[in-house]
Amino acid sequence: AIDAESTPATKALDPTSFVPFKLKEIIPINHDTSMFRFALKPDQELGLDITSCLVVKANVGNDEKPTIRPYTPVSTQHARGYFDLVIKKYATGKMSSHIHAMAIDDVLEVKGPIQKLPYKTGALKEIGMVAGGSGITPMLQLIQHVLADPNDHTKLTLVFANKSEDDIILRSTLDGFARKYPDQFKVHYVVDKAPSRNWKGDVGYVNKELVQKYMPAAGKDGILVSVCGPVPMMKSVSGVKAPDYSQGEVGGIFKELGYTSEQVFKF
Repeated sequence: AIDAESTPATKALDPTSFVPFKLKEIIPINHDTSMFRFALKPDQELGLDITSCLVVKANVGNDEKPTIRPYTPVSTQHARGYFDLVIKKYATGKMSSHIHAMAIDDVLEVKGPIQKLPYKTGALKEIGMVAGGSGITPMLQLIQHVLADPNDHTKLTLVFANKSEDDIILRSTLDGFARKYPDQFKVHYVVDKAPSRNWKGDVGYVNKELVQKYMPAAGKDGILVSVCGPVPMMKSVSGVKAPDYSQGEVGGIFKELGYTSEQVFKF
């Protein structure tokens, strides 16, 4: 038998045009979120850089124009034969509703990679991450990449905010990393309301106190703080991106605490 790992992988994505991929498996995660596994050829990997995302395109309902949305896969960078998207279904979300309505062997059109944060091993000492809801996916991409590289000693701290404990997607993956790499990766959960007396995480919204408590301080060398989540959260934590989707000015809590635009990245 040929060892697939020893044959060089071809890349499935095309940065200039949309490529169709077949849905091969749907794995429910919780009440409104599932993992969708799409097929690649056995010797193919998706071809995503760290950190980058892809865009998906679909004709939804009777719309004249196709809907296009960005997503970050949760499968590892060099996974062969498949890639995984974790998607939360939003009542008003055209694309999330469309993907949740897909059947096995249906096709999704995908283009990429779209470069986000150019990441260089060892360029930073510490990365702090604030994620809300499905904003966890680009953070997970970076966390998996850093922890899988024995030469990368960058310390990672994640604050992950959700409405309730049931809404925390990919928790077992994150907790597994925290157990396996206790000196390098820490995760802190925040929920709007405490689910029970046994809740050990934080309660409420991501505020200045939480950022000060968990994120690397602005005065330190070699740090980055990043954020990804719903618009109200982005507004409050880092300020939103500029209208042209560039990073824009630092605002919100990050600005108040003195982080510079070089130290902040908005996914």
